[in-house]
Amino acid sequence: MSEPVRVVVVDDHAMFRRGVSAELGTTGAGRVEVVAEAADVDEAVAAVLEHRPAVVLLDVHLPGGGGVEVIRRVNDSEVRFLALSVSDAAEDVIGTIRGGARGYVTKTITGPELVDAIGRVADGDAVFSPRLAGFVLDAFAGAGISADLASVDEDLDRLTEREREVMRHIARGYSYKEVAKELFISIKTVETHMSSVLRKLQLSSRHELTRWASDRRLL
Repeated sequence: MSEPVRVVVVDDHAMFRRGVSAELGTTGAGRVEVVAEAADVDEAVAAVLEHRPAVVLLDVHLPGGGGVEVIRRVNDSEVRFLALSVSDAAEDVIGTIRGGARGYVTKTITGPELVDAIGRVADGDAVFSPRLAGFVLDAFAGAGISADLASVDEDLDRLTEREREVMRHIARGYSYKEVAKELFISIKTVETHMSSVLRKLQLSSRHELTRWASDRRLL
């Protein structure tokens, strides 16, 4: 019998993170072993470097820089990353795959499906939730949505990871206070990031930002 796949679970929501670990411990018994959990970028990098898992289950939006920052800092071809996120927005999926993840599944996935996805990623396969696979393939093949996506990527590339997080929350109608609480930063920092976002995207108000994001299907 082969050894279970060693996994680190990374998510900033403790209840969800522990739920995933518990589900994998039950559904994935004998196939998957959770060796560590982490709640932000620094914790994730430390856990991966210490435990050297085969697969990291990685949330896309994390305090400290986001999931792509974890991949960049670990920089180990032996460790494979599988994004597990509530977001199915194009810029999140494509950005995470371009950042080095081997797959991207949403949090609607079932326990058995997640165990299977982890096993496939550990074996070197690329794994996506069915609804996401088509536009990922199109984007990397330069077909389908490529023109729109290229424009979105060009705009988003101007923003830092934290600016993207602030932009997304503001565009969805969050107040500055709510964004600050959600991202564990000060209201003043939110205001600074928001000013930078508007300047880089050449927009004049949060209402224009919401319209900009909606037109590009980023909400």
